Amino acid sequence: MSDPVKQLDAGKGAPVLSEIPRYDSYDPRPYADTGFRIPRLNLVLFLLTLLTTTMAGAYMAGADLSILHPLAGFGALASGLSFSIPLMAILLAHELGHYITSRHYGVDASLPYFIPAPFPSFFFTGTFGAMIRMRSVPNSRRIMFDIGAAGPWAGMLIALPATIIGLHYSAISPLEVSSGGLNLGNSLLFLGLSKWILGVDPNAVNINLHPIAFAGWLGFFVTTLNLVPSGQFDGGHVIYALFGRHHRTISRFAVLFCVLMVIVPFILSKDYWGGWLLWAVILLFVGLGHPTTLDAETPLDLRRRIAAWATVALFIVTFTPVPLSFAPPSAPIDKDKVYQVMQPDSVPATIGRLRSYGCRI
Repeated sequence: MSDPVKQLDAGKGAPVLSEIPRYDSYDPRPYADTGFRIPRLNLVLFLLTLLTTTMAGAYMAGADLSILHPLAGFGALASGLSFSIPLMAILLAHELGHYITSRHYGVDASLPYFIPAPFPSFFFTGTFGAMIRMRSVPNSRRIMFDIGAAGPWAGMLIALPATIIGLHYSAISPLEVSSGGLNLGNSLLFLGLSKWILGVDPNAVNINLHPIAFAGWLGFFVTTLNLVPSGQFDGGHVIYALFGRHHRTISRFAVLFCVLMVIVPFILSKDYWGGWLLWAVILLFVGLGHPTTLDAETPLDLRRRIAAWATVALFIVTFTPVPLSFAPPSAPIDKDKVYQVMQPDSVPATIGRLRSYGCRI
């Protein structure tokens, strides 16, 4: 199964489909803004990731990207743009939210580093996400919150309309689950949008998910992963800003929660996503601590406290207990389990055309 969470970028702490601002070689001197320029490495990685996500979208559409027919394969890439463009826009908006806010406060931060995924026919998102590097520490918890929360909210400004537009273009067909497939889980937000836009219960019909809607779903998933309340994740920044020195205790509970998300359903013979165990390892590897801001005592003001709890609510409504799972063909129906299912169509590609099915498995 194509698991969107595969590995850490060794030494930099950037997980798949996520970004973690890391603090490297802290310099207490004020950051000197030397003007805006795009480093060559950042630009090359962006273009490579645009290519791999477009290839992934083309595979989903059933395009044949064989190296034996390069001209035909190049022309077929256009079919993947409806997936790659909204996905790249979501990731870029997320990273620029951090970057622009950092520059606003004089915090030394890099432009985004996008991470292309090799073999887009296997890594079906075409990317392992993106990251920025923060080379200086914000002056206060208030600035830390503004920088940490800016990314998820900026990404949602693109992911939300992308999902709405994509669902408008999605098609509905009668429920059929006998051929099995790759399951997409429902967050509260995605489930509510599906019911609102399509006017049907997505668990009672098959939804042929448009690539734009799938990019929006991935945007919600990226938001969830980034807002895990631990360490130097965006959620960790929010929790540190909100609770100060108590953030480490919350980080420990976040790791325990990830482990329980696998162990409890396994014991109860329910479906689970093994990626939560990997995510627990990532949290421990990155570290449960958080760099102390220069002013660690001044709490958030009322406006930021409200915004912080709104960000916690954003994590809750985008959270999916079982983001991905696989249903074998002719699986028996269990009316207690409800999923949104992505299933390969019969096309000459490794993944094929992704379909989203609201069904009972």
